[in-house]
Amino acid sequence: MSFLDSIVARPLPTRRSARSLAEYQWVGALPFIGLHFVPLLAIYTGTRWQDWAVCAGLYVVRMFGVTGGYHRYFSHRTYKTSRVFQFVLAFLAQSSSQKGALWWAANHRTHHKYSDQDGDPHDSRRGFWYSHCGWIFDHTEHTDYSKVKDLAKYPELVFLNHFHHVPTVALGTLVYLLMGWSGLFIGFALSTVLLWHGTFTINSLAHMIGRQRYASNDDSKNHFGLALLTLGEGWHNNHHYFMGSTRQGFFWWELDITYGILKVLSWLRIVWDLKEPPARVYDPRSMLKVVEASEPPREVPVASSVLPPAA
Repeated sequence: MSFLDSIVARPLPTRRSARSLAEYQWVGALPFIGLHFVPLLAIYTGTRWQDWAVCAGLYVVRMFGVTGGYHRYFSHRTYKTSRVFQFVLAFLAQSSSQKGALWWAANHRTHHKYSDQDGDPHDSRRGFWYSHCGWIFDHTEHTDYSKVKDLAKYPELVFLNHFHHVPTVALGTLVYLLMGWSGLFIGFALSTVLLWHGTFTINSLAHMIGRQRYASNDDSKNHFGLALLTLGEGWHNNHHYFMGSTRQGFFWWELDITYGILKVLSWLRIVWDLKEPPARVYDPRSMLKVVEASEPPREVPVASSVLPPAA
């Protein structure tokens, strides 16, 4: 058995979810916590407009790696691409320092299976901070390869998943060599922290604020602000209602930048077979209408006009 085969075959340890602060993996959380303070070191180096430009650019480019790579490709396979670009997507996504593509996909598939129920890795019922980032340090460091067998057959993805820090370190080193210390502090570190919390809002806030258009059997919601922040992921209720679509902004006014980028890549034949929402998602009978009465607000499925985007 090869080294990579042994990684995939390794049994998953029994996980006991933390029930108190003392049970979280605080040692593993130290790099995460520490990076939040690294941008403050720019006080001693000063900053240039180039540092801030790199910060914005790396946020957008790596957010696409998260949304178009981790999420819409590796987790849901909503489009097809070559084996080479598949590796490029994994490398780009992992430069965001959100662990391996297979780890990310395995957890996300579990999330959809048990969304806002027992078994959901970032169950929003446990509160904002747990679903936002606490769950990452709640004994979730192992990859359940049984949930990503379609991806684990590629040794290069298994290798990259196991050595998931390599893309992050490579990017940080490159930024330092090209931009110096201020570029590292602002261009790399600050963009990474902002990227973390932008991504995490979908696990937390997208289950707490916004509107529900569909009965998705969970608390997922649509929110324009979150969609703008995450290049289209804020149409979260749409996604939970029909997760097989590459496009998550189902209607023309629902800005979905990730889908736009993938559409351009499809014109270049870098990706193909982008999946569209089925006709049933546009049927008013599949949508919800908020009951306006003296009784407590609730939602029932009825025929209604299309709701406007949440603000």
